[in-house]
Amino acid sequence: MLDGFPQFDGLALVLYPFVWGAVAINLFMLSLGWQVFGFAVLSPYQAMIFAVPFAVPANWLCTKWVRGLIAEADK
Repeated sequence: MLDGFPQFDGLALVLYPFVWGAVAINLFMLSLGWQVFGFAVLSPYQAMIFAVPFAVPANWLCTKWVRGLIAEADK
């Protein structure tokens, strides 16, 4: 496979729900912070929906990080 492009395999599929949850929590907390500037607060359900596309690149980064940890442990 080409370097730099995501590899979708079992590890990425296992990590995606956890990354998605972390992104959703961070979006919800961010929306609480932007309330100071007059923007509307996202409901937890809206944050979960908006987290779906943002979790894809975050999952790629997380999978890449975990693969690095696995490679380091194999040394």
